[in-house]
Amino acid sequence: MKDIRALADEELMGLVGSGDPRAFELLYDRHGGPAYSLAYRIAGRPGVAEDVTQEAFLAIWRSGERYRASRGSVRSWILGIVHNRAVDALRHHLVHDRRRAGDAALEYRPSPDLPTDVEAIRREEGGAVRRALRALPAEQNRVIELAYFGGYTHTEIAEMLDAPVGTVKGRMRLALQKLRYELGEAVA
Repeated sequence: MKDIRALADEELMGLVGSGDPRAFELLYDRHGGPAYSLAYRIAGRPGVAEDVTQEAFLAIWRSGERYRASRGSVRSWILGIVHNRAVDALRHHLVHDRRRAGDAALEYRPSPDLPTDVEAIRREEGGAVRRALRALPAEQNRVIELAYFGGYTHTEIAEMLDAPVGTVKGRMRLALQKLRYELGEAVA
């Protein structure tokens, strides 16, 4: 058998699907960093990002045979799983934080030295950015997330999404135009 490190990701997935721990370890070594980065960018908390990444890779280990090369690259499949789990975790934590904040608000007394006006503006701007991102079409949102939250280049994104670089650049341009328009009104 040839050296497992020389195998392409698609070949590794075949081995992962049959339960080969060496293939899974190599898959994690190749994609664990970008997966964690995406989870962290979405969830915003290191602990949550670690949990999301671990859960995503456990799901991959348990159901690696579900990967289909005809539907995209291994990296885009993995990042799709991470993205979905991170969004779910974010929603879960937001609900939990809101409940906790509701209870704490009954007892909260702002300190006079807190810059509440600055904090209020920061929260308002953050909310506007989140709303503007959610308003983008899914393919444009995905490109923005990978570029700005994942730190990937146009070429890497094109490879992950199995799309031409020109398409990725076009989606990025359209998304940024829409964000500028939305945020120009909301944040200005």
